[in-house]
Amino acid sequence: MPAPLQSAALLTAAASVWYAVAVTFAAVTAVAARTEARRRAAREVLKVLVRRSR
Repeated sequence: MPAPLQSAALLTAAASVWYAVAVTFAAVTAVAARTEARRRAAREVLKVLVRRSR
C-alpha cells in the first residue's frame, strides 16, 4: 500500500475511534450523571454527535 494511502487510512481509523469514544462517553454521562442538568446537557451533546446529515 502506498505511504500516503496508508497514512490516510490510519488517520481515518484514529478519528473513528475518537468519535466512538466521544459518543460512548456522552451516552454514559446522559444515563449516569447525578444531576438532571448534567444528564440534559449530555443528551444535547449526544444529539449533536449523532445528528443525521440530510
